[in-house]
Amino acid sequence: MLDRRPEPMSVAAFFAWQEAQAERYELVDGVPVRMMAGARNVHDDIVVNLVATLRTQLRGSGCRVFTRDGAIIAGPDQVRRPDVGVACGARDPDRAWAADPRLVIEVMASRVSEDDAFRKLDVYQRTAGIVDVLLIEPNVPAVLLWTRDAAGGWIMGGVDGLDASIRLTSIDLVLPLAAIFDGVIFPERPWEVVAEPASDLKT
Repeated sequence: MLDRRPEPMSVAAFFAWQEAQAERYELVDGVPVRMMAGARNVHDDIVVNLVATLRTQLRGSGCRVFTRDGAIIAGPDQVRRPDVGVACGARDPDRAWAADPRLVIEVMASRVSEDDAFRKLDVYQRTAGIVDVLLIEPNVPAVLLWTRDAAGGWIMGGVDGLDASIRLTSIDLVLPLAAIFDGVIFPERPWEVVAEPASDLKT
């Protein structure tokens, strides 16, 4: 007997199907994949800090912050849900996805979420309109940033330390690491996700 694989689900079919589900899913190569659950408090603390800081800085700009309850259409068979994102398109309150996403942020609160974030990186970089992809290390004050250049290539940089800031060209603002990690208690012996940060993006 032949092993028949299910037909890939379209983006439209996925959003219609998602409405009937109790849990959140992403669409990966046309297949619904359930989102990971059970993030640690540190993950939630950082996400709340990001939403609060970005919302304040973006007020009046026409751009809006969204969380995992929102989604990004990353291709004809791809729907992804970053921890935090910023979209600058016209907002339709009845839609389930962000219009004109410019920035996506993933917080790597475990080894599993680290692997997931780096798998998503290629998808985000192939998504039209996204200019910045920010990955955040929760166990030390450090971030990695990929920025799309004028030629469409990607430049990687990063910063560390609570006195540092990262410039986000996609939304024309500077994000202090002190704001990202406000109230976060770092472990005495942390494992690190990010690579050695570059200095060219430090402000």
